[in-house]
Amino acid sequence: MKSIYLTLALTITTFCFAGNTNAINSPNTIQMENAKENTTIYNFKVTDIYGDTFDFATLKGKKVMIVNTASECGLTPQYEQLESLYKEYADKDFIIIGFPSNNFGNQETGTDQEIAAFCSANYGVTFPMMSKIEVKGDQIAPIYAFLTQKKLNGVQDSEVQWNFQKYLIGKDGELEKVIGPRTLPTDQEIKDWIRS
Repeated sequence: MKSIYLTLALTITTFCFAGNTNAINSPNTIQMENAKENTTIYNFKVTDIYGDTFDFATLKGKKVMIVNTASECGLTPQYEQLESLYKEYADKDFIIIGFPSNNFGNQETGTDQEIAAFCSANYGVTFPMMSKIEVKGDQIAPIYAFLTQKKLNGVQDSEVQWNFQKYLIGKDGELEKVIGPRTLPTDQEIKDWIRS
């Protein structure tokens, strides 16, 4: 009887640890391992606010601003400037990608549907909005791990300080600048970067 238990225990142990990495790797872990080989955003696919896949490879040749957003923040009126900037430069190979996040002060508690309705009704947002994610901490989304870690982006380490921090990505898909949350999207530094 003891030999049956021993054989069963060895079989279970072998199954759990012999190459069955899917049992211990989450999708985020797998994406993070792949991200280590990337130096551009073009290798990332995310889910948009409507549940569809958004492929960053479709943005090749465009300058991109990635910004984490929130609906109940003192900086929420920046949606208006973001939309204005987007409309002004959309035909000049520039795009804004918004990522709602509830990482700061519990200021984005809504569902994706509620966030989409809020952005449309209050600010007429037409630039692409993605599904709500984590932009810091243990559950950080792979795209934000890339943006904030030099070992992944090849440029610099940063930490998302608050809602509406802006990451500026060049036409080659590489990180170029990090702009703090309080700097308005229509700031001259950002406009000069878009036009350069």
